[in-house]
Parts: sequence; C-alpha cells; structure tokens
Amino acid sequence: MGLSPLFRPSIIGVALALALPLGLLPTGAMAQQTPAAPGTVKSNHGAWSIVCDQPAGASAEQCALMQNVIAEDRPEVGLSVVVLKTADRKAKILRVLAPLGVLLPNGLGLNVDGKDIGRAYFVRCFSDGCYAEVVLEEELLKTFRSGATATFIVFQSPEEGIGIPVDLKGFGEGYDALP
Repeated sequence: MGLSPLFRPSIIGVALALALPLGLLPTGAMAQQTPAAPGTVKSNHGAWSIVCDQPAGASAEQCALMQNVIAEDRPEVGLSVVVLKTADRKAKILRVLAPLGVLLPNGLGLNVDGKDIGRAYFVRCFSDGCYAEVVLEEELLKTFRSGATATFIVFQSPEEGIGIPVDLKGFGEGYDALP
C-alpha cells in the first residue's frame, strides 16, 4: 500500500517546531483505557475531547482535539489520536502515538469507513511510544468530518496488522470548537 496524497507525511522539522509540545499527549496511554492527559479537558464532542495546557515559556494556552483508544482484542495495543492547529494557524496536524514495539518500516495505515486512505510513516519514538504525523489537508479533514469510523493499522510483524477503530462521531464539532 503506497502513500496516498491524503495521508502523506508533513514536513517534519516545521511540523515539530510549530506543533503542540509532546507534553500535552498522555503518557501511559497504552496502559489504561482512559488515561488522564496532562492539561485540562475544556469540552467533549462525541468521542473526542479538547484538551488544553500552557507549556512552560509559552505565552498562550495550546489546545488539541484528542481521542485515546485501545484495540478490543489486544488491550496492550492502543493509540492516542491528536489533531491540532500550528501556532501560526497555517497548518493542521494529525499526530498519532502508537505503542513501542510496532514495526516502524510498515508505518501507520488508515482507512475510513472501509476505504483505504494510505499510510503515514513514524517520525520519532520516545519512551511513551512512536509518533506518526501528517498535515491534515482539506480532503482528509472532509473525510474525517463525514466518516463514521477511522481504522488506524499498526503492525507488530510484516504480516500482522492490528486495526484499531477510532470513532469519528463529534470530530467535526470538536474540530470547529478547537481554538
């Protein structure tokens, strides 16, 4: 499965420099059903929450639209899905935190309502997991707004993909409410 133009990697240096600090993402997201994210939950929109935090040295609060999910048949495999706007408001970022142990060369697959969207590649790993990140372009944003379920696929071996469903209910409302 090749890269679709809808789900292609962002310009990593720019995205990481402008994106929300990694500290807003929950640590231990793989270990529990509903991890407590640092920051404050400002609102809930269906399956999504807007979580805000003011990082040290930042002049303003930063917010992200988030959902944490666990694979139904594999409780040790979960994802944190985060949507944020860059500080300059010129780009939207979709960042997914997958657990350590995923097969990095296979990347992160995505389909929405059974339609293959493509893959994003992991850009970095930290002690809490590995991150895949893409620019959330208008066409993918429309797909998320109109879809019911996004399935993110991580691989633990070249042959074994684990599909983790993410409920898209409330995504559009939450995205519109994101400061």
